[in-house]
Amino acid sequence: MTRTSSLHSGRRGPIFRTLALCAAMTVASTGHAADTQPWLDTSASFETRAAALVGQMTLEEKAAQMQNAAPAIERLGVPAYDWWNEGLHGVARAGQATVFPQAIGLAATFDVPLMGQVATTISDEARAKHHQFVREGAHGRYQGLTYWSPNINIFRDPRWGRGQETYGEDPYLTARMGVAFVQGLQGDDPVYRKLDATAKHLAVHSGPEADRHHFDARPSKRDLYDTYLPAFEALVKEGQVDAVMGAYNRVYGESASASQFLLRDVLRRDWGFKGYVVSDCWAIVDIWKHHNIVPTREAAAALAVNNGTELECGQEYATLPAAVRHGLISEAEIDDAVTRLFTARMRLGMFDPPERVRWAQIPASVNQARAHDALALKAAQASLVLLKNDGVLPLPRNLKRIAVVGPTADDTMALLGNYFGTPAAPVTILQGIRDAAKGIEVRYARGVDLVEGRDDPSATPLIEAAYLRPSADSPERGLRGEYFRTPDLSGTPALVRTDAQIGFRWDRGSPTDNLLARGEAAPGQGIPNDGFSIRWRGQLLPPVSGRYRIEAAADDGFRLYVDGERVLDHWANSDRLRSDGVDLDLQAGRAYELTLEYYDAERDAGVRLGWRMPGAKPPFEEAVDAARSAEVVVFVGGLTGDVEGEEMTVNYPGFAGGDRTDLRLPATQRALLEALHATGKPVVMVLTGGSALAVEWAQANLSAILMSWYPGQRGGTAVGEALFGDVNPGGRLPVTFYRADQAMPAFDDYAMEGRTYRYFRGTPLYPFGYGLSYTRFGYSKFRLDAHRIADHGTLKVQVEVANTGKRAGDEVVQLYVRRLAAGAGDAQQTLRGFQRVHLTPGERRTVTFELDAQQALREYDDARGAYVVRPGAYEVRIGGSSADARVRSRFTVEASRD
Repeated sequence: MTRTSSLHSGRRGPIFRTLALCAAMTVASTGHAADTQPWLDTSASFETRAAALVGQMTLEEKAAQMQNAAPAIERLGVPAYDWWNEGLHGVARAGQATVFPQAIGLAATFDVPLMGQVATTISDEARAKHHQFVREGAHGRYQGLTYWSPNINIFRDPRWGRGQETYGEDPYLTARMGVAFVQGLQGDDPVYRKLDATAKHLAVHSGPEADRHHFDARPSKRDLYDTYLPAFEALVKEGQVDAVMGAYNRVYGESASASQFLLRDVLRRDWGFKGYVVSDCWAIVDIWKHHNIVPTREAAAALAVNNGTELECGQEYATLPAAVRHGLISEAEIDDAVTRLFTARMRLGMFDPPERVRWAQIPASVNQARAHDALALKAAQASLVLLKNDGVLPLPRNLKRIAVVGPTADDTMALLGNYFGTPAAPVTILQGIRDAAKGIEVRYARGVDLVEGRDDPSATPLIEAAYLRPSADSPERGLRGEYFRTPDLSGTPALVRTDAQIGFRWDRGSPTDNLLARGEAAPGQGIPNDGFSIRWRGQLLPPVSGRYRIEAAADDGFRLYVDGERVLDHWANSDRLRSDGVDLDLQAGRAYELTLEYYDAERDAGVRLGWRMPGAKPPFEEAVDAARSAEVVVFVGGLTGDVEGEEMTVNYPGFAGGDRTDLRLPATQRALLEALHATGKPVVMVLTGGSALAVEWAQANLSAILMSWYPGQRGGTAVGEALFGDVNPGGRLPVTFYRADQAMPAFDDYAMEGRTYRYFRGTPLYPFGYGLSYTRFGYSKFRLDAHRIADHGTLKVQVEVANTGKRAGDEVVQLYVRRLAAGAGDAQQTLRGFQRVHLTPGERRTVTFELDAQQALREYDDARGAYVVRPGAYEVRIGGSSADARVRSRFTVEASRD
């Protein structure tokens, strides 16, 4: 097999003609199969084969192949392929998969090797799932090998709802974690890619979500090159990422998905990018409809392709044949774009015998393997950040009762964030605490809704399996579910099983994913992504007599029957999880026939069945009572992906369109926290969420604070272990935590001044890189191998780190550099190295960093229009956070004599 070289940059018509000629020469020298289908000739390069295949296509067929849902071309043996797949922190929207901590939580590990292990595991599962889909004849969305991850936008403002998808606010940390993720996804085979990773969204894109389809970002060139571009450059040059995704918004007046400056000048000319560019979904529509850059669909499609976007997520490229006829683009440009795309597919092994492709041998059994679950737990443990501890943690083993209170304690969504797959057995934080408590009584009360004014079906406890049975003579507990391929319960069920509880939440596109019950429906069981229905039947067994409140909720329609009487009926589409309830007098000892019918129309799906028993106190009062009866209170609250995320249509107090308008905890939770504190019991706060929270009241009044992010399928286990000291928290903040009264720059202003630890001049609540431990670390024997270096030289830095406490733990050793003569608008300091080291009590280790002046000290110079290394005095700082310089030393950079 010949290792391929990729297409070079520039106008691409001549490239295609050269490759087509090479293909013809190859055909002349090979056997009969190559004569008829030269694109299957494995002795030729991937580019040559791709050009030969594209040369057989009509213009209309080529245009169709440039859209994410590319149809089959049966006469050429080309199968259908959808380029759209997600794998931000696990294979997403494709059924069962291991779910790791959300990207921001992975960044909090500050552990590059661990990130590589996580990405390798994701790509193992992705490959296994893809080949299983192919064996079943499935070629749809979320079933392929081209993954639209990672998101390496800079989390410049804590209000941005999608910041949870990123690796935080620092370009260096983002680059290091991003490169490791890409390399883990794409594999190390010299011939075949394991997957295609996609660096998104190039390049100045971080909110507001409500404006993303029409705003024009115009940062200074210095901010662009010093903050917004470095991670993308690293993924292209070091990670060899195969794909880059454009953004919705404009940058300097051009659509980011059709920008000559970003895609031609920077990406291909300056960085030498050899892969392909994909638009964000329906971003090409924005070019003519919202940005008004061109007047028609044809012109928008032509502009995007001419400026370097080969693949569209959307349907505007269907107009490319008309654009050719109107003279807006040449067919040669389209040929070259399609050739790039088929080169990528061939490099993934899609047109070669499976036995030739190393990655095609990964068995389906690897999906959700025990080792993957163990890695998810390890990543969750490493992501936890201890923000405060007055000595209450670790919790002692001689406690008799703990109260666990709060809206995200028993919520699976608090584990997942967004862009997630289906964990086999997710462990909520409540369950994790119960497991770790080992005999200590744990009393739970939800207390309040996540946010004020939200119709929150999860506020009602699910009906537990103990009170449900499929039939009078069944030994099982739960309800018998019949899963139909149709939206109206017609036909033969594709799946019949017993579900212990009815508590389901499916991410868009993955309705076979059960997030709460243990027995999932696998993709091969034929449940479609949309337009399905389920009927659950069985008996309800009330434990006490009295008046019950039974509530059902669904996205989309539901009907509930009790003893044959229809008591709830909402058989209609809904854009969210909609709930309703009925009050019924039920008697203990009697079995009531129960039927719940549900259907999903499209996109997100979910259904719940809950109740409140007779005599139940109001949730707030129940929580305070639980606190009074306990020795320690663990409050679990914060945010979930239901309120922060991507372009939402539902707004709540403190949230707008998925972004945040208030950095504090929601008002409901603040009120409950104050009531819990007033009981006089020590309160430990565990926060869930994907962004910085202004929790200065908690910092001043509570006993301990632990940030858990969205910790993935084993997040509850990790939190429980950390609270009881079975693991020692060692994560660090990848973002700055500000105070609630801190005046922030305008959200839509992309200037960096006043943002992130590099340019924020005030005192934060918690600085970037911050995190406590159950042990202590000391720094000594700090040395530089030189105190004067050339502007193209290197500097070796060493420091000895010792665990001076009584517990084993992890220290994240962080190296920052600052220029001593920095002026107004310059960064105060910049992270240029970090290592996470594990030390046992008394253990010492020498940590070494090597700084390359051309990378570590470069700054963009507006006057020169290039990066420069300025001569003069610099300072190296090493410590446990951006505000914790344990040791420091100066050195001088001398200008080269050319």
